[in-house]
Amino acid sequence: MILQGFKQKSNKKYLNSLLDSREVLLNEKKIVSLGVVLNIDEVNDFETFRRLANAIKVKPNKLKIIAFTSNKKDELNSWDVCFNPKDFGWHGKIKNIELQEFIETPFDALISYYTEEILELKLITAASQAKFKIGILQTDNRLNDFIIKTNLKQFNIFQKELIKYLNIFNKIKNE
Repeated sequence: MILQGFKQKSNKKYLNSLLDSREVLLNEKKIVSLGVVLNIDEVNDFETFRRLANAIKVKPNKLKIIAFTSNKKDELNSWDVCFNPKDFGWHGKIKNIELQEFIETPFDALISYYTEEILELKLITAASQAKFKIGILQTDNRLNDFIIKTNLKQFNIFQKELIKYLNIFNKIKNE
């Protein structure tokens, strides 16, 4: 138990160093690839994110969705990638190869769709090499470049607002 506390403290320190060193680079490059991080304990409808990707003209092969669960059982592995707290080591070290691949992928946009304050979810969002990070309002505003304040269950409002602002930012392809 004591070691678990030290591990969590080292991961929080790593998270803070990631957030402090992040540089936001805004450009007018269109969104071609999209990553989604969600907490499957809060939201488990992957199809809504596929429809959102289609609405912002991201091709299915350029969409990657990963899910987190605090449940340590591997019963949810029918999704793209499902990870849990055991996939993280000390100092933010990732033990899951697929999760490490997701983090290293330079997505044009990353959507962090969760509200629970879970350190592992924050680590994925902060460590991601995505160029533009989008999320729902959380206690730490440094996690995302663009924040939409909606209730987690109001995905239609989130989608409508996201599309509206991505059009304003000139991030959606006009094909």
